[in-house]
Amino acid sequence: MSRIAVLMAALLWAAPAAALPPGTPFTEVSTEACGACHGPDGAATPVRPAQGECAECHGGSHEAPLSRAADAGPARPGPVHGPDLSNMARIPAGPAIIGNDGREITEGEGNLDETPEHVVELPAYYIDLYEVTNRRYSRYVTASGGTVNPPRHWKNGMIPEGREEHPVVFVSWFDADDFCRWEGKRLPNELEWEKAARGPDGNVFPWGNHFELERANTPQRWASMNDPGHTMPVGSFPSGKSPYGLFDMSGNVWEWTDSWYQPYPGNEFPNNFYGEKNRVLRGGSWYDCLSYGCGLSAPSFNRSRFTPKIKNSSFGFRCAADAPAASNPETPEARP
Repeated sequence: MSRIAVLMAALLWAAPAAALPPGTPFTEVSTEACGACHGPDGAATPVRPAQGECAECHGGSHEAPLSRAADAGPARPGPVHGPDLSNMARIPAGPAIIGNDGREITEGEGNLDETPEHVVELPAYYIDLYEVTNRRYSRYVTASGGTVNPPRHWKNGMIPEGREEHPVVFVSWFDADDFCRWEGKRLPNELEWEKAARGPDGNVFPWGNHFELERANTPQRWASMNDPGHTMPVGSFPSGKSPYGLFDMSGNVWEWTDSWYQPYPGNEFPNNFYGEKNRVLRGGSWYDCLSYGCGLSAPSFNRSRFTPKIKNSSFGFRCAADAPAASNPETPEARP
């Protein structure tokens, strides 16, 4: 069987109505969505759905295959109000420590895209204390009057039982961007995200400089329990909060940012994925083998990237907002 045939067989397993029809050529799937792993003609690495790196895109334990990534979906509802700054942290203007000059061995090897460490100046801004939940996203779906499709793992358009406070997943960058705009907010850029996660001292992890198993929903934690893992309700790990009070900035779900995947200033290592074609995701997830071969992606300087049209079981997001000129520096009382 050719590699293209293997790819298409994986895409079509247990295909629902929204999936690609049998016999769809690779070029009709989307070279932008699939080319990152398979090359522009599908002639690179074959797909093995049971393999971790493949399961990340092809559904993992979920029954739904990759759907037509080239379809950006219908028009979204416009904003219904200005940004509600409750349940957001105000991040003060000032310097942010970004990247690193080489990981400690206990943190996994990492990628050269994290280097070098540098300092940037950022204006004040707000960012959600919690990842966007299924319950919160459902208000957007309802308000759309049928123009926004619910995430594909919601059976009959309903949130899976008991998952109301879990982060929403199976959302593309476009879905995340549209939702934040509907709330009168925006996606954070990756520099804002990293500052909010690391705090003024540039912690390696949101809680400090040493990895601790019980502070975040990571694959290492699930492995210690001999469990394949899943998302957990937002805010489940209060001891893992960032210095600015944000929850789940390490683990649970990867979070889309507004940034294109570009090299840092002073980074001269070649990377074919750089450019305005992949968006940056931050924070690692409950299942995050893709970027580091199952190495530790919990550090706050970790970067991942994907075509903005991709959706899977470990990608979610949170929103940000510009700080009003006379905003109150106090962080509002936190409620998921």
